[in-house]
Amino acid sequence: MNRAGGPEASPVRRDLNGRPVEVGRLTRLRDRVLGRREVAAQVQVDDPSLVVVVESADDAVASSTALADSAWRADDEVVLRHVLRLPSSQVDFAVALAGLDGYQSAKVGPVDGLASDTGTADEVIVVLARVQLLDAMHLSQERSRMASLGSRHGGEVLRWQVLQPPVAGR
Repeated sequence: MNRAGGPEASPVRRDLNGRPVEVGRLTRLRDRVLGRREVAAQVQVDDPSLVVVVESADDAVASSTALADSAWRADDEVVLRHVLRLPSSQVDFAVALAGLDGYQSAKVGPVDGLASDTGTADEVIVVLARVQLLDAMHLSQERSRMASLGSRHGGEVLRWQVLQPPVAGR
């Protein structure tokens, strides 16, 4: 949705902090002169075709190491997904707070290895995700942000995942 409440006119790239980046006049003019009409498909949080390119449940793994050892493509947008375990009474507060930074509560199926392990009866699994460009520093920043969010609401982060569209021909 745009500011007027209508649908977006065209796909919008996201920066390293998940904020929309508008294409400037010079870029649009250059693309028009050079005949570039292809617009990369915008990645959506709930796109079922996305594949996990890197993930970790280990807090000690460095983001740079995890990304370096993966199939992650640095120039393409990703969906950064965090899986948290929170007390059910805190879920709405945590989701609203994460929403201030562009995160959405993702509707996904059972999370591998976590569907049956929800801790106590009062705890639920919450998946927060957003679209952004990614590098090791910003991944570390977001991991820290989610650890803080979980801690402040009586929960914990169980894992994080980076998803991207599959590469054609693989």
